[in-house]
Amino acid sequence: MATAASATEVSTKKIVLLRPRGFCAGVVRAIDVVKIALDLYGAPIYVRKEIVHNKHVVDELRAAGAVFVEELNEVPAGARVIFSAHGVSPTVRREAAERDLQVIDATCPLVTKVHLEAVRFARKDYTIVLIGHKDHDEVIGTLGEAPEATVLVSNVEDVDRLTIRNPEKMGFITQTTLSLEETKDIVARLKERFPKIQGPPAQDICYATENRQLAVKAVAPMCQLLLVIGSQNSSNSRRLVEVCEKEGVRSYLIDDLSEIRPEWLRDVDTVAVTAGASAPENLVQELIAALRSRGYGELEEVEIKEEDVRFSLPNELGRKVQLHTIARV
Repeated sequence: MATAASATEVSTKKIVLLRPRGFCAGVVRAIDVVKIALDLYGAPIYVRKEIVHNKHVVDELRAAGAVFVEELNEVPAGARVIFSAHGVSPTVRREAAERDLQVIDATCPLVTKVHLEAVRFARKDYTIVLIGHKDHDEVIGTLGEAPEATVLVSNVEDVDRLTIRNPEKMGFITQTTLSLEETKDIVARLKERFPKIQGPPAQDICYATENRQLAVKAVAPMCQLLLVIGSQNSSNSRRLVEVCEKEGVRSYLIDDLSEIRPEWLRDVDTVAVTAGASAPENLVQELIAALRSRGYGELEEVEIKEEDVRFSLPNELGRKVQLHTIARV
């Protein structure tokens, strides 16, 4: 009888797999840029910063011949270099030109949109309030568009401390990978303190960040634990953990299944699984297999919103791909 009861108990353990999850269009594009560049030109291809914030992706590309550097002074003059998906400041672009580097720009188009908004506000002599996390690669690049005119805020308390020279001429922009709820509170406080402040025509938080957070909120009542595949330096992945914990459910960010601790699963009948926008799907499937081996026999995939976003390759690479394809034919 004890054996039969155990079998019944095991069969009730469940995995809820979230969709959408994993790679967004900007990440797919950035990884493709590195792979195509390696195919076209051969190794080494230099990449400034991590192409996307995921340890496994970076390690795979490094093994294929990509050389990751922190700054351009580590790249030989005249060499080919790729800018990461997070974008760069005009200062970095000027340095690349001065050193005759052959640049391939893998900046996510949604990050480029935020840069252009910063430029637009700066040309109107506005003070720009950038909502984001200090020292994140994306924020550093955006701040560089108009450093003298931009102030960074990360929370409502930062807004309360702001002193603005001309409250009549203000604009706000945001990092693309923030928490929806937290950003909404910050924007509300900005509008309360500075009624004339202007925002972007559409929100800067990207579709993938929003969709993955909405999925977490939707399934939180269905589970006792959420596991998020993603690296610790991935902003959008960390936000998924925060969103879940605010819903009252324990959540952990892990690079891969090797980081799971057995005590996390104790007394957990239903575990939800998702992945940040820079995490590969194979890591998700390996985690699912590991959970199945631990008695989670039922799998339910919950889709909150369908994603069908694609970005074209950078111009400097797209033309080369077309010519390369023609030559092969």
